Amino acid sequence: MLDSDKKVTSCLCGSVKITAAEINPKFTLCHCDTCRAWGGGPLFAVQCGTDVKFEGADSIKEYQSSPWATRGFCHNCGTHLFYRLNKTGSYNMPVGLFPDLAMTMQYFSDQRPDYYCFSNQTQEMTKAEIEAYFASLYL
Repeated sequence: MLDSDKKVTSCLCGSVKITAAEINPKFTLCHCDTCRAWGGGPLFAVQCGTDVKFEGADSIKEYQSSPWATRGFCHNCGTHLFYRLNKTGSYNMPVGLFPDLAMTMQYFSDQRPDYYCFSNQTQEMTKAEIEAYFASLYL
């Protein structure tokens, strides 16, 4: 549930409340194997920077899912809350927590399954392009 004036949202059960000072109005999609396994489809993610506060942090479980990122979810209701870049501490959060955003990029586009596609045109980055990008910036 989102309070758009305060940029405050919460997990499904309300155990974790999130306040994000910045929300990029443009979001990205990630088609990597990890994101698809985590959520059953691509991860629709919005960049929220490092100024993110959690109330009820004791309800958050974290899992380091790659050398560059850690994922967090509510251990009570299972809501996916974020993936955080390990080096910078920058948060990317599921777009479903924040309405009225626009998709601009698709990551791991070469891993996108044939059973879904999106009608709008976006920029795309392949697995090799993403790995090179993160290796140079975050590892």
